[in-house]
Parts: sequence; structure tokens; C-alpha cells
Amino acid sequence: MPTPAPARPPLLERLGRFTVRRRFLLLAVGALATVLTGVLGAGALDALSLSRIDAPGSESDRARTLLAERFHTGPPNLALLVTAHHGTVDDPAVRTAGERLGRALAAEPGVSEVVSYWPDRSNPALRSTDATRALVLARVPGDVNESRARVGEIAREYTGDRASVRVQAGGQDEVFREIGAQSRRDFLRAEAVIIPLVLLLLVLYYRGIVLALVTLGVGVFAIAGSLTALRGIAGVTNVSTFAANIALVMGLALGVDYCLFLVGRFREELAAGRDVAGAVVTAVGTAGRTILFSGLTVAVSLLALLLFPLSFLRSFGYAGAAVVAAAVLGALVFLPAILATLGHRAAGRARSPRTGSGGWFRLARLVMRRPALLGGSLLVVVLVLAAPALGLRFGMPDARILPEGSPSRATADVIRAEFAQEQSDAVYLVAPRSGGTDAVAAYAAELSAVDGITQVDSAAGSFTSGIRIAAPPPAGAYTADGGTFLTAIPSQRALAGDPADLVDRIRAVPAPFPVLVGGAPAETADWRAAMTERLPLVLAVVLLLTFAILFLMTGSLLLPVKATVLNLLSMAVMFGALVWIFQDGNLSGALGFSATGTLESSVPVLMFCIVYGLSMDYEVFIVSRIREEYLRTGDARLAVPAGLQRGAPLVTTAAVILAASFAVYALGGVVYLKMIGVGMAVAVLVDALLIRGVLLPAFMRLAGSANWWAPAPLRRLHARWGITEAAVPPRLTAPTA
Repeated sequence: MPTPAPARPPLLERLGRFTVRRRFLLLAVGALATVLTGVLGAGALDALSLSRIDAPGSESDRARTLLAERFHTGPPNLALLVTAHHGTVDDPAVRTAGERLGRALAAEPGVSEVVSYWPDRSNPALRSTDATRALVLARVPGDVNESRARVGEIAREYTGDRASVRVQAGGQDEVFREIGAQSRRDFLRAEAVIIPLVLLLLVLYYRGIVLALVTLGVGVFAIAGSLTALRGIAGVTNVSTFAANIALVMGLALGVDYCLFLVGRFREELAAGRDVAGAVVTAVGTAGRTILFSGLTVAVSLLALLLFPLSFLRSFGYAGAAVVAAAVLGALVFLPAILATLGHRAAGRARSPRTGSGGWFRLARLVMRRPALLGGSLLVVVLVLAAPALGLRFGMPDARILPEGSPSRATADVIRAEFAQEQSDAVYLVAPRSGGTDAVAAYAAELSAVDGITQVDSAAGSFTSGIRIAAPPPAGAYTADGGTFLTAIPSQRALAGDPADLVDRIRAVPAPFPVLVGGAPAETADWRAAMTERLPLVLAVVLLLTFAILFLMTGSLLLPVKATVLNLLSMAVMFGALVWIFQDGNLSGALGFSATGTLESSVPVLMFCIVYGLSMDYEVFIVSRIREEYLRTGDARLAVPAGLQRGAPLVTTAAVILAASFAVYALGGVVYLKMIGVGMAVAVLVDALLIRGVLLPAFMRLAGSANWWAPAPLRRLHARWGITEAAVPPRLTAPTA
């Protein structure tokens, strides 16, 4: 009878052996790849952009297109604020300067339309309440990058003091151009701080420079690889500038996390008596499995952002996939080759952990003796920290995203404070076919009575509170090819609240002909509606796929549920911090920002996907060590503290390094980045120290043997498709009750 062929070693074990045999080749390939991606990634910032807030295919998007194609108009994206040195904007010298400014601006290449307070001085929306300032608005159409570059050129040319006036630049595209420039500066500043900071923390952890440099090198490779990928993707579609900031922090975060996991396991195996090659193979076969699962969960959380029809959020899906791929490649291919080369020089002072010793073991045993009391007490604390999230309010982004000293922010602050109306944020109502002047007049009058609307301009004249205040403009204004459009100018008070409410009130007014509602407030409302519509799908994909991944890893039905609940608690604390700090304004002086009383809706969604993935990263690592102990010993109670003893120190170290990296962005100038930095630092620390350190062992103690239970069909599914550690001889063939 023929002898059966020996079973083929698992994939990761074969990978580990390959990295040992071909270590010198892999070292050369890794060095070359890092240099090439570094060179290519260096140009990524110039290829990225800050996309406009729009929802493709939405009503406001169609309104913008129709305005541009048929009426050759649209929302202005550049505002020049003209301040009289003496007297008012109606004085002859100021009037002459204002008219000259308007004519010069209209003659600029790339400027298609100019609306000025002068020469007829009939539009009160373009004059401040004290008559010392007036506005000249311009539209610079085109691709977002091209138009913003041109807006910036014009702003620099026209800003400054003149004979009788002072000119400041602002407007939507100038604000977002400055945000893009500021985020690039924040990226470079953060890079200059974060990389040395991470290196210092790694040196303190490893108590040596070599492994610290190796770990940092893998993180740098992940950053460079993701920036190179983003540069390529930006050649096909818009990619947000902010994606580079996320690539920086997450590249370091995942690179450091995965290196710590693999190096920690390598050192354990050396301390247990294995030779260098065996330690590398075992580390890749066990910690490598955890890294793969972790990378998959993080990638799923971020790739779910591609389900949103919004280029801003999709940018982070691209960045997330690229970062995960580069970090996993660096940790599972290049790092093992380095460890095989370093050999015992990478052992440090590590000792094989002895079960029953260590602070985390003692903490877990303490919690498991009083799981209801200690776990319940901490749960109350977590819920109190999360309570401010109940007051979450969404609003419209404005120039206060920028620091106070920025030019366009200063211009916007003056307009907000001294102009009763905001013409540059007007709502456009576009009708492909109109019903005549009388129908337009009746509709304009009704719109002007909407709460929050101060003035409606149309082909039938201008209206306020249902009353005509200005005669119809010259023939052809506001009309083209049988269609018409109206502009509804909102008050500053209306814009300070939720613009979606204002847009809903406008859309609720019965129109005598079909209309499309557009303009900045409508675009913000449709942007949020597009997110709201897809949000249940995104959440379902994230939760279900991460549940499936954890089930394949553990074979348990309850542990994935537990992981989801604990992750959501971390999210709740993060949202509580965002509302308490950035919405309500607490710590605004220390952090250097101006609270608006609301939050822009896309940033919390983005942060949820990032932090959920990172939280699951820590969950996967700790649970994998607990499961390994359970498989080895069969003792469900001992497995929890023993697994925490082995896994929690690395998770805590990784969390502290990650939180410090994120916290650097609190020093940046863009409020969005401050939110990401502070909120994610809080979430990571709470998750690693409180959620995983106390609530996890309390939950697992209360659940008992049910932690490892699954119905028979799912046990068979896991036996066929689940992945187990190659190097751990299981005492139990599968987790059972």
C-alpha cells in the first residue's frame, strides 16, 4: 500500500521558510522598493486635490450643470471684499475704484462672470450693514484644480490697498484652495514631527536602535507605497488632499503595529529555545496569520467608503486599501528577511512570558473575579464619556475650518459679521421651461417669504417678504431658451443653522413649473443625503464582513458579536469627544480653533470607518492570543488572562505610538485634521486601555464557555474554511463548549 504523501505545510509557514532562504534577495528588493516608492510618492501631494462638495447625479448637481450649459452662470467661487478707507462705499472716489475693479476683474482670462455692488448700487445683499464695505463676486469655471489655481492667482493679484479702498479675497474656492494648501503644510509638518517621535518611542520600547529603525522603515515603506498608489489613482479620478494625511498616520500605525506583533512573537520563540530560522517561520505562521486577518478587517472598513458616491470619501477608501497592502507586504515579506539576517541580535531582553505573571494577567484575573461590578462600572464611565454624542448636530462647512490668521478666513469672518445676507451662498432655482413673467413673479414672491430667505432675484424683479422691491432687469437677464432661473439669498442666521432645513423649506414651496434647486446650501444638503442614503449599506458591509472574518478566525459565534459591541463603544466615546470639543467649543482656546456649533457630516463617517478598522486590529490580535491559549490548554478561564498577558503589552505600545502620531495633527491648522487627530487618539487609547483591558475580560468571564460556541453547521463551515495557526499543536480540534 503506497505511503500517503506528507501534508503540504500551510501557506504562511511556506512564506516564512521562503523569507529565510531568500533573505538577502528580499532585503535588496525591499530597499529598492522603498527608494522607488519614496521617489514616486514624493510627487503625490501635487497630484491630489480638495474636491468640491457635490453629489454626482443629485438635484443640485444637475442644477449646476444646467446653469453652466444653458445660462452660462453659476454660483460665484471668488469674492473680493472692498473696504472704504474713509466714508462709505457710495462715496464718489470709492465708487470709481469699485467700478474700475469690477471692469478689470471681468477682463481677466478665465473669469466668465462678475457681479458687483457698483455701478447701480441697487443690491443690498452686496453691501455691509454700515455701508463701509461692498462685494465684487466672480465666477471662474472649469476643472476644480484649474479653477482653484486661477482663483488663487487672481486673489493674489487683486488683494491689497489701493488709493481709496482695501481689497481682500475670499469665496468658496479660495477658501478650499487655502484649506488644500494648509493641509499640505500640515502634512509636511506632521511628517517632520511624527517620524522622529515614533522612532523615539520605538527605541524606548525595544531598548535599542536597530529594530526601531527596521520597524520605522516598514512604516515608511507603507507610507511611500500608499502615496505612490494614490498618485496613480489621482491620474484617473479625483483624490482628496486629506488622503495623504491619512496615509501618513495609518501607514505608520499599521506598519508599527504589524512589526510589533511579528517581532514580539519572534522574540518569544527565541526565548523558548527555537533557532533563528524556526523562530521566523513560527512567527510568520502565527503572528502573520493575525496580521493578515487584521489587514483584512482594516481594509474592509476603509474599502466600504467606496460605496459612497462622493469622491472625498472614496479617496480614503483608495488610501486605506493601499496602506494595508503595503503594510502587510512589508511586515510579512521584508521584515522576516531582516529578522532572519539579524538573528539573535534582534532578541533583545525578551523572555518567554510565564503564565501567572505580569500586570495584565493580574488585571484580567481581578476583573474576572468581579466581572459584573468592575465591567459594569467601567461601562457606566464609557457611556458617560459618550453621552455628548447625543447632541450631535450637522452643519455647513465654512471658512472657520481654517485658522484665524488665514486671508480667506478673515474675509469670510467680516462678511459673516457685517453683511446681513450671503449672496455667494445663494440658492439657485433652475427651470428648463418657465411659465411666463407672472408665474415667475408669483413664485419669487412666495419664495421670498420663506423663513431664512432675505431676497429673491428673478426675471420678474427682486422680492423681499413677498413684496417686489425692484423692477424687472433688462430683457434676457435670468432667461435663456425658454427657461429661467431665480436666486434666493439666505440670511446669515439661516446659514448658521442647518442648511438642509433651509433647502427643505425652499423645496417645499410649490413651483408653477419644474425646477431644480442648486447652490452651495443645496449641494451640502444633497451631499449629506447621499451619505445618509448609503450609510446603512456601508455600516452593514463593515459589520457583516468583519463579523465573518472574526468567525473564520475564531470559529465562535459570540466573539464577533462581542467585538462589534466593544468597537461601537469605542466609537461612541470618540463621537462624544468630537461633540464636546469641536461642536460645543470646549478646549477651543487650547487647540486653536473656532467652534461653529455643528460638525460637517462627512468627517465623522470617515473617522468611524478608520477607527472601527483600527479597533478591530487590536481585537484580532488579542483574541488570537486568547484563542491560541484556549486551543493549547483547553482552559477557557485561564486563556483570557494568559492571552492578555501575551498580547496586551504589544497592543498598548502600538496604541500609545498611534495615539501620539494622531495627536500631532491637533497642532495643525485645518479643523478637520484636528478632529481626526484628537478624536482618533482618544478612541485608540480608550479602546486599548479600557475596552480591551477591562470590558473584554469581563464580557468573556460572564459568557463562559459560550465564548467558543457555534452551532454544528457553522462549526463544520469553520472546520472547512477557517484558518488555524500552523505552529500551535491544538489540544482541542476546534473551539467547543
